Amino acid sequence: MLGLGTYSLHGDECINVILSAIKLGYRKFDTATFYGNEEEVGEAILRSGVPREEFFICTKLYPNEFGHAEEAIEASLARLDIGYVDLMLLHHPGRNDVEAYKVMERAMAAGKIRSLGVSNYYIEEMTEFLPKVSIKPVMTQNEIHPYYQEKEVRKYMHRNGIVIEGWYPFGDRGYTKAMFSNETLKKIAEAHGKSPTQVILRWDLQHGVAVIPGSSNPGHQKENISVFDFELIPEEMARIDALDRNEKNDWY
Repeated sequence: MLGLGTYSLHGDECINVILSAIKLGYRKFDTATFYGNEEEVGEAILRSGVPREEFFICTKLYPNEFGHAEEAIEASLARLDIGYVDLMLLHHPGRNDVEAYKVMERAMAAGKIRSLGVSNYYIEEMTEFLPKVSIKPVMTQNEIHPYYQEKEVRKYMHRNGIVIEGWYPFGDRGYTKAMFSNETLKKIAEAHGKSPTQVILRWDLQHGVAVIPGSSNPGHQKENISVFDFELIPEEMARIDALDRNEKNDWY
């Protein structure tokens, strides 16, 4: 339900950030071919000394790879070099996405991938996509945060047995400071002896939304994972639900 996003991390920094997170208890890590850091993610997993089967590693194919998906999957597996991928996603809709997904289905049958999903697919995209594939996506990974809640999308995915995971759970870079200063979030946080960051993540989890906040700061990593020792009451959940502005920070 809670992992570490690795977007923008590269080189030794990426390896050290993941090793730090592993020491704090993280086992779920999110990467993508587009991020250019699959090698570092795999290296960190191997260096950690933690058994491979304890990890849940997700990567994604970018639309410019959909036309040669088999080659792209093999390249991704080679860069990670951890034996198999727990979850592979289509990064967002694009030309040949169904064909690429069918190649992923074959890779899953061969044991190279354990589960399949998509990213940035909403109700219309998923409605069109599902009848065309054999294996239902286990997840869609979308932008979700208190100012962009996608309530109907969440309901649709849950109704169809599809996990929804929120990237940018605090809004895009440059937007987080304002969100953390929100008076509603601050007051709820104070009531629990927690931070607005932790309240947001807890709100996600209680709505059945998995989260992958990214952080290179060990203190923030610890803060982000320390959300399983308190619970928001229904009235607090409703107050956060009321913050929705339909304020999307990214283009897809």
